[in-house]
Order: sequence, then C-alpha cells, then structure tokens
Amino acid sequence: MTDGLLIVSEKTCEEVVSRADAFVAVRDVFAAMARGDARNFPVIREALGYADALYGFKSGFDKAGKSLGVKSGGYWPGNMAKGLTNHQSTVFLFDPDTGRLQALVGGNYLTAVRTAASSAVSIAQLSRPDAKVLGMVGAGHQSTFQLRAAVEQRNFEKVVAWNPHPDMLPKLGAVAAELGLPFEAVSREELGAQADVIITITSAFEPLMMRDWIKPGTHIACMGTDTKGKQEVDANLVAAATVFTDEVAQSISIGEAQHAIAQGLINEADITPIGEVINGTHKGRTSDDEITLFDGTGVGLQDLAVAAVAARVAAERGLATRAAL
Repeated sequence: MTDGLLIVSEKTCEEVVSRADAFVAVRDVFAAMARGDARNFPVIREALGYADALYGFKSGFDKAGKSLGVKSGGYWPGNMAKGLTNHQSTVFLFDPDTGRLQALVGGNYLTAVRTAASSAVSIAQLSRPDAKVLGMVGAGHQSTFQLRAAVEQRNFEKVVAWNPHPDMLPKLGAVAAELGLPFEAVSREELGAQADVIITITSAFEPLMMRDWIKPGTHIACMGTDTKGKQEVDANLVAAATVFTDEVAQSISIGEAQHAIAQGLINEADITPIGEVINGTHKGRTSDDEITLFDGTGVGLQDLAVAAVAARVAAERGLATRAAL
C-alpha cells in the first residue's frame, strides 16, 4: 500500500471479498497458527452495562501474511429494530514494519463472511464426503452466510432448520430455495436425527442440542459461543465428539468446550487446532461413525486476514478512499 490511510467501506468490502476469498484467507491463517507463524493476542470482551451491549477487541499478528491489527466492536441486541445488524465492528490494520496505521476496514460484512468461512473450512476438513443433509440451528443474520458457505463444501440434498423464534425461519428457507435445496422446519430432535452436518449459530446460554439426538458420523460446527457462559450444545455431546477448534486457549475459556472442561469431561489435550488437519499433521476424521465437532470461537487473525484482502483488492481497483495521516 502507498502512503496515507486507506478507508474501505462496508459496501466496498462486499464488492471485493467473495466467499471463496474468505475461505482461502481463513484456511491459510488457521494453517499459519498451527505452524506457529501467527498468533492471536488476549481477547477483551466486556458488557457495557448500557444498551445490553457487549464490546471488545480481538487482535493478533500473522508473520506469514504480514497482517497486524485489531478488530474493535461487539454486539448490540437492539440494533435489528433500528434497521442495523446486531454485530458492529471495524478492523484497524497496521504496517508491521513501522506500526503506522495503514487501513480502516468496515468489519460487519467481513465478520459474517469470515465466520461462515470458518465453519465451511471445518466442513471441508472434517465432515463425511457423503454428507447429504445440512442442519441449521439458528436463523439470524449470520445464518444465511453460514448456509451459503456450507453448501459449497458438500453435495447437500436438503436443509433442515430450527430456531427459537420460528417466524425467522422463512428467510433462511428462501435462501435454501435460491440454492435449489428443499427446506424443512423441524424440531431439534428431528434435526439431530436427520442431519449429517449441523451448524449452530445462536446467542444461547443453554444447550440446544443434546447428545442423544446426534447420530453417528455427524459433523457439528458450533459457531455461536464466543463469550464466557454461552452454550449451544450439551457438554456430554462435546465429550462424545472428537473436538477441533480455531484456537485452544479460546475454546477452553470462552468457546463451546468451556462447559465440558469445567465439568471435567474433557481436558485441553483433547482439543486439536484445525490448522493441524489443514497442514496434514493430524488426520482429522478417522471413521464414518465418528462424531466431529468444531468449536469456532472466532479469532482476531480471521478478521485481519479478510480485512487485508479487502484493503489490497480495494486499493488495486481504486475503490477505497485515502486520507492523510
């Protein structure tokens, strides 16, 4: 990038970062993390005590990709009523050679597309190749991104879904129809009985899917638990699965594994970074009957990776604004 601050808007991010771009960026940063070439810094995430909002910072440095920066933002549950997405964030990119601010990049679309890319990477690496039914637990804003990314990884023939507010399911069903897939709203028990791959993407603080409902060979991507106390699946289900994650430190503290860890059902050594599967140092799934679970806590390096793509492509295409520092 040339001198000056690059400003990349939300609209431009949507234009220049595709699902395929996000998939490659996230896969590569997971691989770099597992090699020790990239690391995340401790997460700060706090309740504001105002507007029921959560606010925080995720940051890190990818030496391989030369990405240094921080994502600042959080979750405002009342935003949907205001015509805004509940997740609001901005990514700050810095020159790793000098520390100077390089770019301000809109983080809302990128957060959604990188989170979907994360579960998609797990599906590509861990689900059975013959998976036919995709189960969606959750039908909020992020769910449509998850659905679009997931169906590009396997030849799914059907989508089944459950949401605590059933009136939100038609929007997800419309995306499935657009993708040419039959869609059925089902109970959680029926979802577990049918689905070969399950994506949970909610803000739950209690288990929504229980161990006894999950059939052998299922791959589960738990994408909603990113804060202490949150939970989407039964701790016994986590214990019964082979567990993979984006980052072990976050998995055991703020991710889905936190509850199984706290109950002594698993320990830290039972959790494998998915980057090891990508790099070929861990075999991943070992049988058709094995239940695999990806604990997608969301790491700052994912945000930096996709923001770097957005900044580079926007600059190349003349779609970003420049400001003097």
